[in-house]
Amino acid sequence: MSHKPEQLPLLIACALGIEHLALRSGGHAGADGPVTLLRTGMGPRAAERSVTRVLDDPALAGAAVVATGFCAGLAPGMHPGDLVVAEETRDPRGTTACVGTDLLVKELARALPGRTVHTGPLTGSDHVVRGQERSELLATGAIAVDMESAATIHGAVRTGERPVAAVRVVVDAPEHELVRIGTLRGGISAFRVLRAVLPAFFEWHRSLLLPRR
Repeated sequence: MSHKPEQLPLLIACALGIEHLALRSGGHAGADGPVTLLRTGMGPRAAERSVTRVLDDPALAGAAVVATGFCAGLAPGMHPGDLVVAEETRDPRGTTACVGTDLLVKELARALPGRTVHTGPLTGSDHVVRGQERSELLATGAIAVDMESAATIHGAVRTGERPVAAVRVVVDAPEHELVRIGTLRGGISAFRVLRAVLPAFFEWHRSLLLPRR
């Protein structure tokens, strides 16, 4: 028997305090069902450990999971404040397919008119990617990189069958490298975009049904 969408919990995971602040300030109005906003800490190990621990809670059985926050764009022409919707996440352990990409693109365009939304593979790293390494990752087909999404999604599906997605805001790009988030215009722009993404997540969440058990 399928559960109704409003019975499906939603876990939104980010790594940094500034990301958590942006999402928290966006509010939960319009959500169907319980929403948990998790700050995992920085890096793939912290992200996977945190999300698997939280998903052990029976109240979050089958919860849909969105990995979000900032990322580095890999493709020329990307700008701070652009959005990335992952078709899949990648790390050394393999690839995990994301769910509902087309719907997320549509809802993000509605929530943030005028913002560019990119779709494609989102790759994981255990360090900040700069310079030549960015080009090398682009050559694999990835369009963006961050340190937590792939680990978060891997940990989420390892704990049980569930819908997963990853949506990131570009905070630096090949022609717009940041030294420190929040001190430059790109960081501020990305913060404002991240604060506005929640309605798209809630629409994605609303569209879901738990797989038959």
